[in-house]
Amino acid sequence: MLKFAKTAALVLTASFGINATATAGVEDSLANICTIVAADDKGELRKKMRSVESDYRLKLRDYYAGISCNGQSLIKTAITNNAVEVGTLLVKKMPSSDLSAPETDGKTLQAWINENGHQDHAVAQELQSRL
Repeated sequence: MLKFAKTAALVLTASFGINATATAGVEDSLANICTIVAADDKGELRKKMRSVESDYRLKLRDYYAGISCNGQSLIKTAITNNAVEVGTLLVKKMPSSDLSAPETDGKTLQAWINENGHQDHAVAQELQSRL
């Protein structure tokens, strides 16, 4: 019985270590995504999204809410930095239900766009067509 308890404890400890390592790996993989979005580098963003999906089996919607670029979401960062290609890609890759949901600041993307006068921005137009 004692041998079983020791084995169970070892397996639990190992599984927690693997889970922590996987989380750290995802964070490392997504470390420079804000820079990529701000630079409007669509090819690099596609490559980053593809590698995270293949390595960790995560889609954009799985990690989008957890990323903050100077207090803004990725789409807000794209609009603020006039990153049209990247912003359009992000809007197309996100489910429309997530695009219409409130973000961490409690506002929807559409409300934020209207408050900040970005209605004529190409990314805002793409967002409007998706909603």
